[in-house]
Amino acid sequence: MKIHVLPWRAVACAAAGLAALCLQVSCGHVDRSGSVVIWEQMDPQEQALFDKHVAEFRARHPEFAAFDIQRVHYRTEDLQTQFQTAALAYGGPNMVYGPADKIGPYQIMGLLMPIGDLLPRSEIARFDRSALPELDGKIWGLPDQVGNHLTLVANKALVDTIPDNTDAWVAQLQDLTRDLDGDGKIDQYGLVFNLLEPFWLVPWLGGYGGWVMDDHAAPTLDTPAMVGALGFMLDLRRKNVMPRECDYPLADTMFKTGQAAYIINGPWSWEGYRKAGLDIELALMPKVSATGLWPVPMTSAKCYSVNAYLDPATRDCTAALLSWLTSYDVQADLARTLSVLPSDLKAREIPEFKTDPVMQVSNAQIAQGRLMPIVPEMRAIWDSMRPGYQNVMNGNMTPAEAAKFMQRRAVDMIARMKE
Repeated sequence: MKIHVLPWRAVACAAAGLAALCLQVSCGHVDRSGSVVIWEQMDPQEQALFDKHVAEFRARHPEFAAFDIQRVHYRTEDLQTQFQTAALAYGGPNMVYGPADKIGPYQIMGLLMPIGDLLPRSEIARFDRSALPELDGKIWGLPDQVGNHLTLVANKALVDTIPDNTDAWVAQLQDLTRDLDGDGKIDQYGLVFNLLEPFWLVPWLGGYGGWVMDDHAAPTLDTPAMVGALGFMLDLRRKNVMPRECDYPLADTMFKTGQAAYIINGPWSWEGYRKAGLDIELALMPKVSATGLWPVPMTSAKCYSVNAYLDPATRDCTAALLSWLTSYDVQADLARTLSVLPSDLKAREIPEFKTDPVMQVSNAQIAQGRLMPIVPEMRAIWDSMRPGYQNVMNGNMTPAEAAKFMQRRAVDMIARMKE
């Protein structure tokens, strides 16, 4: 059976047509005039901060007391699909929050309102221009933080020194992987991280001299760099310095409970490790000894974007809430709590951010990184890398076979997307 994947514009037209037909036949209408709803993919600590900041907004803006402000959480993999489905039917939230790479597909499908249509130019001017998601000369989201990047995190109770190259680091990982009770089973691993998502593969792709696409958004996955990166990841598995199967929740739990010396994770996680009682140290991911290159984690802004089909009755409240959630005060609080880089230029000048050791390492890792593309093609590339990467890790493909598979799949998906 052949499955045909509709291109973005065809999907948009089809769904919009169905929505219009639904309205013509008097489908039930949902009154959204009294609610401001935000759909998000935040981790628990970000959710708690969001709720705190909304409470502060209510105290500052009694004129919007009649509005019900709601936050609805979705898993990362579900948020994009849910928002596209709802917005194409002229529904959904007032705002959607997540990494900027999701904005490309939303924008090309006509689901977003340009920020300049809601807020004055002076409001946008206070942001780092490079952090703003810009397509076709318009800004499609406002970021409350920059980074969303991976770095190396060590449990200092288990790690004395952190090597700066992969040869020494892998040797250390082998030494730190131990059967502590003599029962023949590993009780402590050298390293854990999410083995299912290619976001954790990308830094090593950069460390072998590669990247996911060229300047024209064409995929560049079938390269010696990809083969090298996949081979390095497979070598970590074969040396048993990490669990054979490890998703994000398992990696996070094992590190928090002292069952792993290192984790590769992002700024959203660091405070949670401290609260778990760990003495952690951040470090750059080690230089790849085979190439002499540093790993290149993807960096991006996390943004609030506005639904193109915003209920006019909620426009003023939505604009005021967006302005507050990306304000100097809120960004400073996020930076202090989560060690993320503010996108507000004034907030970046707070002296403590320049001297805090965690922020120093985080910013150094950002400097080694590269912005995640926000073009729609990036979705096809993620969806092509994921199965190839997983097939290598479970032994069903060699690195070279997986690189060719990723490239063929990405090229085909992008071609169908543009039909």
